[in-house]
Amino acid sequence: MEKEYLSVAEVADMLSVSKETLRRWDKSGKLTPLRHPMNNYRVYHRSQLEVFEQAQLMKNSAWEAEYITQPLRSYTSIELFAGAGGLGLGLEKAGFESVLLNEIDKTACATLTKNRPHWNVKNSSITELDFTEYHNKVDLVSGGFPCQAFSYAGKKLGFEDVRGTLFYEFARCVKEVNPPVFLAENVRGLLKHDNGKTLEAIKSIIDELGYELIEPKVLKAIFYQVPQKRERLFLIGIRKDLKHFIDSYQWPAPYKRILTLRDALKTGMLYDTDAPESKGQSYPKRKKEIMDLVPPGGYWRDLPLEIQKEYMLKSFYLGGGKTGMARRLSWDEPSLTLTCAPAQKQTERCHPEFTRPLTTREYARIQTFPDTWEFAGTPTNIYKQIGNAVPVNLAYAMARSLVRLFNIIELNQPLAIPVKSANDDLISDQLSLAL
Repeated sequence: MEKEYLSVAEVADMLSVSKETLRRWDKSGKLTPLRHPMNNYRVYHRSQLEVFEQAQLMKNSAWEAEYITQPLRSYTSIELFAGAGGLGLGLEKAGFESVLLNEIDKTACATLTKNRPHWNVKNSSITELDFTEYHNKVDLVSGGFPCQAFSYAGKKLGFEDVRGTLFYEFARCVKEVNPPVFLAENVRGLLKHDNGKTLEAIKSIIDELGYELIEPKVLKAIFYQVPQKRERLFLIGIRKDLKHFIDSYQWPAPYKRILTLRDALKTGMLYDTDAPESKGQSYPKRKKEIMDLVPPGGYWRDLPLEIQKEYMLKSFYLGGGKTGMARRLSWDEPSLTLTCAPAQKQTERCHPEFTRPLTTREYARIQTFPDTWEFAGTPTNIYKQIGNAVPVNLAYAMARSLVRLFNIIELNQPLAIPVKSANDDLISDQLSLAL
């Protein structure tokens, strides 16, 4: 059930603005909060937000219809740079059958094989793999290639010009496999990397390989049942002989509300139990004493002045908000983006109630991994695996959108990949949803 009143923090997240921006809007009369009739807190009534596009998208979302998406047949995938399985799990939940996952990190591969012994996991450098055996036999190539700088000499780069980069290896796989569709994900910073030249080079290479690129889009995880303020850039390419299906692709619709840390760590819609106990880091004695003074949702500016100076040292006198320092999370807001370690001074992720860093299982829940997904390695390595992952529910939403695209292609132009499970009744049931 949708909430009638929303907190300042919830509205800031929904509209992708800061709380300071909301305060300015209040002073200018653009958007003035009310007092909650029960507790007198400053809140916004849902009706006040209907003038904003994102609120309209959430209110009129097709999430429920999209959620029941089922593949018309078993679509297959190859995943590169697979990590600990966030993207792989999302693809699996949507109905994709993995034929190969590649990851260079030995411990992440141990995580994958521990949870999915039947997955074909290749623990090696991508440069050592030959993908030609999968030519015209796989529906989707996916992966989050690390963003590397390309060397420019005042010319438009082609496929061979980026040899030696990991994007080249991703592109080589696409070239050798020739899938109908590929999915790449990366950090938001790729949009402006090297003043946009890196992305332009990537676009030109995708065109050279024979693919039409849907305009890349940054998706905010908080809109897709992920209780975390993480953003990922997605690139979807469709083979040019199928480019007339580009207009058929629809990015996933947002969920009707934004989930919070409470949804991640407590019994609720995401999980049937509170977060189980697990290993985690701890604070040294003095740091714990200082963090004890930070309120939920607070950070270093909420400390007494002398303690601010003690904790921040030279950073106290530098510019910038440094809002990640001495940061305690709040039950009633999504988590800040998880890093590879919860107790780094610049990117603190302290539990909202207990004065300690988040545990590994709490980390996993914020990334929407199921509790049954076990991670191999030391706690330090597990934090890294989880912190680098694509949130499972975000990957699941993206994967469902790709299934709908494949369903449309399948209904209008069956692909030359053997159908493993499809029948007339299923096609009839899916026709309206796919279109």
